[in-house]
Amino acid sequence: MPNNISLRKRLALEVFRKFRENKKKLHPLRQLFWECTLRCNIQCKHCGSDCKSDSLRKDMPAKDFLKVIDSITPHINPNETNIIISGGEPLMRKDLEYVGLELYNRGYPWGMVSNGLFLTRKKLDALMAAGLHSITISLDGFKDDHNWMRGHAKSFDQAWEAIRMIVHEPELKWDVVTCVNRKNLTYLPELKAKLYNIGVRNWRVFTIFPVGRAAQYPEFQLTDEEFTNLMEFIKATRKEGKVKLSYGCEGFLGRYEADVRDNFFICNAGISVASILADGSISACPSIRSNFAQGNIYKDNFMDVWNNRFQVFRNREWMRKDECANCNMFRYCEGNGMHLRDDEGKLLLCHYKRIK
Repeated sequence: MPNNISLRKRLALEVFRKFRENKKKLHPLRQLFWECTLRCNIQCKHCGSDCKSDSLRKDMPAKDFLKVIDSITPHINPNETNIIISGGEPLMRKDLEYVGLELYNRGYPWGMVSNGLFLTRKKLDALMAAGLHSITISLDGFKDDHNWMRGHAKSFDQAWEAIRMIVHEPELKWDVVTCVNRKNLTYLPELKAKLYNIGVRNWRVFTIFPVGRAAQYPEFQLTDEEFTNLMEFIKATRKEGKVKLSYGCEGFLGRYEADVRDNFFICNAGISVASILADGSISACPSIRSNFAQGNIYKDNFMDVWNNRFQVFRNREWMRKDECANCNMFRYCEGNGMHLRDDEGKLLLCHYKRIK
């Protein structure tokens, strides 16, 4: 096997598996993404959505989204359901403060994911006055590599300034997220030091999966050895204790489980995570292919869909095929993250098998 797991860790994985199965039965809605726009102010080479500055699809009207929120509210505790506004780039919209304040008045903590290009001091103050609870800023390396990936000459400078602003806001939950690739992998220790020096203590990293534009750039895909080295870097950084570095919820990591993030792997898509996409589709994690949508807000009741149509996410035995068919880790992995399945449900890559 490429990835030996200790007996102690296997026992812990078994306990966590029981927790996961119970969570599926309860399926508490804890995180709701709103894809508020497909418009974007940059053109990222690794974008899986193929967003554009002038999308053919109009932004969803705020009243339509808030109508869904009002239909959900009687069935949940709003304080326990986090609303994440994503895109595209959310700051392309002019009514975020209005939507945010409406969510805040209804008791929902809300946050956003941004590339930082439009995040001025004035804008951040206005968003916080509207109840902004959390924010994630993307930073994909030093200036040349970040701007190359983002397709915008000012992207790095603006993202860096956005990070410098948010680190001084104690009322905000925030982190920086980096998409690791073959260009920035070699200087991650230096990037970590510079982030630490400006006050960053929470840092998340992802690897890029070959979907959308990202499939056109082979330099985005780490070799198996590089991927393993990344796990070692994360593990060592966490032991160091200065920066809380975590690997994203992308896939099962074998012997690195619980060493490179706070919990064992679980794909919460459709279990505790849902999304409302720009066209009204009701889905799980917004990174998942569109053909996994389970309904649409313009014809279906959201809670009815959430309670009764998400079995493809909550019973993943259908993933036990191809290379997953006879894998003895399937009981813990369940076929990897749902976003790593193509339109036909075929697995795009296996993190477990990449580890050397």
